[in-house]
Amino acid sequence: MASAPATAPEGTRPASGRPEKLRLGDVLVQQRLISQEQLQQTLELQRQTGKKTGRLLIESGIITDELLANGLARQLRIPFVNLKTFPFRADVVKLLPESAARRFRALVLEDKGDSLLVALADPLDLSAYDELTRLLKRNIGIAAVPESQLPLALDRLYRRTEEISGLARALEKDLGDAVDFGELTANAGLEGAPVVRLLQSMFEDATQVGASDVHIEPQETGLQIRVRVDGVLQMQTEADKRVGPPLAQRLKLMAGLDISEKRLPQDGRFSVRLKDTTIDVRLSTLPTNYGESVVMRLLNQGGGMRRLDAIGMPADMLARFREILGRSSGLVLVTGPTGSGKTSTLYAALAEINTAELKVITVEDPVEYRLPGLSQVQVNDKIELTFARVLRACLRQDPDVILVGEMRDAETAEIGLRAAITGHLVLSTLHTRDAVSTPFRLLDMGVPPFMVGTSLQAVIAQRLVRLNCDSCAEPHEPTPQEQAWLTSMAPAGETIVAKRGRGCSACNGTGYAGRQGVYELLEMDAALTAAATRSDPSSFLAAGRARMQGKTISHHALDLVRQGRTSIAEALRVGQDIDPAD
Repeated sequence: MASAPATAPEGTRPASGRPEKLRLGDVLVQQRLISQEQLQQTLELQRQTGKKTGRLLIESGIITDELLANGLARQLRIPFVNLKTFPFRADVVKLLPESAARRFRALVLEDKGDSLLVALADPLDLSAYDELTRLLKRNIGIAAVPESQLPLALDRLYRRTEEISGLARALEKDLGDAVDFGELTANAGLEGAPVVRLLQSMFEDATQVGASDVHIEPQETGLQIRVRVDGVLQMQTEADKRVGPPLAQRLKLMAGLDISEKRLPQDGRFSVRLKDTTIDVRLSTLPTNYGESVVMRLLNQGGGMRRLDAIGMPADMLARFREILGRSSGLVLVTGPTGSGKTSTLYAALAEINTAELKVITVEDPVEYRLPGLSQVQVNDKIELTFARVLRACLRQDPDVILVGEMRDAETAEIGLRAAITGHLVLSTLHTRDAVSTPFRLLDMGVPPFMVGTSLQAVIAQRLVRLNCDSCAEPHEPTPQEQAWLTSMAPAGETIVAKRGRGCSACNGTGYAGRQGVYELLEMDAALTAAATRSDPSSFLAAGRARMQGKTISHHALDLVRQGRTSIAEALRVGQDIDPAD
């Protein structure tokens, strides 16, 4: 529903000053949004639970928070505002400190000079109105907003960039005043130390915006800290280059790495607790010209793993994939570049087949997700605990299903294929451009053709595309290049109305919010198996492409364009990545 204007229409504008005291239930009955009977049932439930009337009405499904806010707006003659599309101004929002905004569930929307327009989740909360008037030292008018939109808006608008910059400056001051760097490092272990508070704020900001990675990068003139959101890096803050070493040292201590070693790359992991969420952090350091570069992959232990039917795979492909996962033996490969969601797809598959009747072992470097019921092994090359060595040991553990994190070399691939031949279902990943070229990547690695032909069951290739922001997506006129791609991909005569986000406060001006996988599935049949066994590339490619006609990654991306879920630019990017000649 579109937001109402930020000022009430003429004739319904409320008198300035404190709103009148009303009972929410009476307002909703008067607006005919709920019945008297529903109100009485809710009031009885309120006496039992102590929860607020509005919350109980929403939880019971009697009314939505949007209808509730609209009803209050009409009754109180105040504007209703949709926070998803409202054009916020950062300087106006920051008139109210974050702590107060979260405490009173309020946002400053407009500065009208003599007064401020403030969004309140509960416009009937008179104590919140009084406190906000005192804090802001201005007359305020109230706007009604859907309660569920407020937490997301608060997280989006109160980015911790200013706090992070301030903590970085505090750390710079400590560095400037410190006589002994060793003393500073020792003090870094204290919870109140600037380096600790800086890291805490960095992690909180990164999780608020849904970042997958945090990059701490020393440059010649300073230190830049960036976060990757929906596959694209965004600047978090810039600081003095002296901040880099204590940050890197503190992170290495948390990951149990050698803090005295700055000449060699190191990898580690640790967990951080943020509010009610535990974040698994994979840390990698790299020595550069100007100091150690640190990259951290963030994995949400509570919400990082998705169900197989929620990853966006087309329904017909999902049905075939489930049938393949039900087999007792064979190799299933998921391919694509780094960061294309291969591990997420495999773990979604494991979660589906993980039952008490099956023994499942995973061999990974590193273990990205923890799934109850699995035996998960972390590869460690330092002690010669390699993929090949662990795989051999796994076969003596009587497994039904084996997940190999990656087919990195010929030895690992050959052992995995032998396991598939001898009665095990083997799942793994490989870096290839598309599904059709995957079998010949195995042959290039030195795996015997007969093993590829007899053990490989199916190949899934995938990419990630950014999705249009729901709040600002609008019809988009294709560019000549985009139109040429549509013409080459869509059936003759089909008209596609494409959409693209224009950029708004909900998506930080990018036009995109979230990502989804796009997939293609190649199942091995008798003809493909024979061509692979003969090591006959031309016959295999011809047969494979015939079977993939209309079912490639590009065609899946085109379907998302038809649905208005992604832009032509995103679909075109995926298509060019797979076949630059197109």
